[in-house]
Amino acid sequence: MTAIDPRPLTGEPLSLDLLNTRWVEEGARRDLLTDVEGLAVWLTANDLEGRFAADAATLRRTLAARDALAALVDRPGDPDATARVDAVLGHGRIRATLTTEGPGEEAEFADPAWGPGWTAARAHLDLLRTAPDRIRACAHEACILHFFDTSRNGTRRWCSMAVCGNRAKASRHHARAKEA
Repeated sequence: MTAIDPRPLTGEPLSLDLLNTRWVEEGARRDLLTDVEGLAVWLTANDLEGRFAADAATLRRTLAARDALAALVDRPGDPDATARVDAVLGHGRIRATLTTEGPGEEAEFADPAWGPGWTAARAHLDLLRTAPDRIRACAHEACILHFFDTSRNGTRRWCSMAVCGNRAKASRHHARAKEA
């Protein structure tokens, strides 16, 4: 049985969900991917547990993919960050298939341990094609989470209005009260 996912923000697109395996809780940095048990939690949360093994090799390669994606999200367009994600993408490919249900696609890997990281990096390409300006870091200075802004007008600032947005409002209120 897989442990419960302890992360404060889940359900973001796969590449951002991988970045969100690191978060801050009560002022301390947390990391879900410190061991293969955490990897199993992340794989399960993203319906990848049947496709990829939660083992040491997969953990190492998933961490490499997370670091590459983090560099790209933090520095969009940076040649080094772009090359790092491209290197992750080099570990897999899409093969066209035809089954009795019709045409399809299947991911292939020379080393299956790259599967989860490659899948997250490939999913990030879809975000870049769709709306790269909506890939965001939470605006709260103590938060390190990321999200894909799906708001109608594209002005979402917080990973969670109930947590980070509320903290920011409370902080502004406290500052105004202190001045008065």
